[in-house]
Amino acid sequence: MSRHTRSPSRNAKDAEAGFEIQSDFQRFSQRDDVFRRSWWDARIRSAKSDLFYATYREPLSNWRSTDGFTQKDYALRNAAWQVSDLFTDLKLDADRREGFNDEFTLTRGVADERIDLGTPAETAAEIKRVAKGFGADLVGITDYDERWMYVNKFSDLSLTERPQEIPAEMTNVIVTAQSMDYDLIRTVPSALSGAATGAGYSRDAMVVLSVAQYIQNLGYQAVASMNDTSLAIPFAIRAGLGEYGRHGLLITKEFGPRVRLGKIYTDLPLAHDKPIQFGVKKFCDACQKCSTACPVQAIPNGPPSTERYNQSNIKGVRKWSIDGEKCFGYWTAQNTDCSICIRVCPYNKDFSKWWLRVGRWLAGTPLRRLMLWLDGWLGYGERIDPRRWWSAQG
Repeated sequence: MSRHTRSPSRNAKDAEAGFEIQSDFQRFSQRDDVFRRSWWDARIRSAKSDLFYATYREPLSNWRSTDGFTQKDYALRNAAWQVSDLFTDLKLDADRREGFNDEFTLTRGVADERIDLGTPAETAAEIKRVAKGFGADLVGITDYDERWMYVNKFSDLSLTERPQEIPAEMTNVIVTAQSMDYDLIRTVPSALSGAATGAGYSRDAMVVLSVAQYIQNLGYQAVASMNDTSLAIPFAIRAGLGEYGRHGLLITKEFGPRVRLGKIYTDLPLAHDKPIQFGVKKFCDACQKCSTACPVQAIPNGPPSTERYNQSNIKGVRKWSIDGEKCFGYWTAQNTDCSICIRVCPYNKDFSKWWLRVGRWLAGTPLRRLMLWLDGWLGYGERIDPRRWWSAQG
C-alpha cells in the first residue's frame, strides 16, 4: 500500500490547498531545476554562470565600483553563506552537496528507546516549540506527498542522477521558514542584499539539523533537508505557512515572500496543520508589481496557467510559473542573486507595525486596490541606497 492510499482524499486536500493538478501532471526531476541545468545544459551554462558561482568562493579579480557591488558588499554576502557552505562542502568527496543536492546526513543516529510525547497534537505542539527555540521563525506540519518529491536527485559534481533516499516510513513533513532581513532586501539589486539570502540558509541549516537530531534522540527517524529532495513550496502551503504568489514564491502572513524554507521528514506521529488563506490569490490577480518590476520579464502578468516556458517548469499544474532561464540569466549578469520581486511585493513589510497589519488586512478585502494604490503612493518597494544600509549600522 502506498503512502497516499492511507490518506484522506487527495482531491479534497488539493482543493483545500488551492492546487489545480491536471491530468497530464508529471513529477519534477531535480536535473531540470535551472540551477542544476547551469552545470550540464549548454543552453544555461556559460562563462558568466561559472563566474557567478565563483564569486561566492573566490575573490573577484576586479571589484565593481558600483555601490552595492564593492568588495565589502561581496565580503558580507559570502560571510552570510559561511555556515550553510560548511555543511554543503563537508562531503564533497562522497559526491554530496548536502542541503542543495542531497539531504543532510550529519546526525548522530536514532536512540534505541522511544519516548512517548502524547497524542499527535501534543507532539506537534512540542515539536513547534522546540523548532522555534532553535531559531525557526515559522513551523508547520503536513503529510508526505510523493508528487512533490523529485523523481530523481541530481549531482552537480558527477553530473549524474540518483534515486531518492527518504525512507518509506517517513509519512510526516515538518516545514520551517526563516525570515530574511527586511532592510537588506530593500537594497536589491546588490551583492549586499545577497547577505539576507545567505543568512537565511545558514540559519535554516542549523534549525533543520537541530530539530532532526532532537527527533532522533526521542527514538524516531528524521531527515533534515533544505533545497534538496523536493519542491518546498507545495509542502509549505499544505503545512499552513502561506499562499502561492504571482512571483512563484510562498507568501507568508508574517513576512510576505521574504523567507527561506527547510523540511524535516520523520516517522514521529504528528498532527497536521491546515492550509491558510488571507486573500493572496485575489490580491495577486489585481497586482502586477513583481511582473512589471522584473527586468527580464520572467514573471507572468496574466492569470495562472499550465504554460511551461521550458523544462524548468513542472508539467501539469495550473499556477503562476516563472521563466527560470530568464531569471537565472539576470542573476549571472549581475554576479549575484536577484530578489527584486520580493522587494517590490506589497506583502514584503515589517508587520510588527500595526498600520502595516491593517494594510495586509485591506489586501484581503474588496478594498485591495486601495491598499495597492497606498503601497505605491507611500513608496514601499522602492530600492534604498546600499550605503544607507551600511551607514545605519552601529
